Amino acid sequence: STAEKPILLNNITDAEAFISSAEVVVVGFFQDPESPEASQFRLAAGRIAEVSFGLSTSPAVLTHYGVAANTVTLFRRVDNDRRDLDMNSKDVDAEKMTRFVRMNELRLVTEYNPVTAIGVMQSSLQLHLLLITDKMSPKHPKRMRKYRAAAELFKGKILFILVDSNLNSNERIVSFFKLKKSQLPALAIFHTPDEEQDVLTLDEVSVERVQDFCNRFLQ
Repeated sequence: STAEKPILLNNITDAEAFISSAEVVVVGFFQDPESPEASQFRLAAGRIAEVSFGLSTSPAVLTHYGVAANTVTLFRRVDNDRRDLDMNSKDVDAEKMTRFVRMNELRLVTEYNPVTAIGVMQSSLQLHLLLITDKMSPKHPKRMRKYRAAAELFKGKILFILVDSNLNSNERIVSFFKLKKSQLPALAIFHTPDEEQDVLTLDEVSVERVQDFCNRFLQ
């Protein structure tokens, strides 16, 4: 329920436990819990049901994370990274905060779309693995389970991305890897600094095949 959001983090122990509790969490660091910024933060927290929000006004917690008051920080486990949003600039409101979270909430498997694209581009991980597949397929849930299991094995090394081949906006990606729709599902791995890449078409997604494909490319 929104009544429980955001969770109050009174000390460093609370904050550390909260941050390690999920793939993506957002913490608002404020001096005054009743400030206009903090109330905009609560509004944003209410809008994004599937992300945990925490709030801290403890000077010790702010110092521990090296933030100034009125900062919203998104912590993500996939690349052990964080993103800070300074609320002191006057025009940051719940709208902007919601967009900030949506852009940066990279997960073990991040679905690629025009909003998440920005976070993907800015990820500290330079290796991206794409599963290009039809989300409407009856096999999709099973494929995703296997893909997520493989993603666990490469956490912090490779960013796992899901590309839905049904979306018109993703047609560019399919053609970028010189694939046709008839060849899907396929895996495509991409090294951002030098654009080195490799592609594997597959009928079935298995943890072993994904692992094998990634390891070969890493070598």
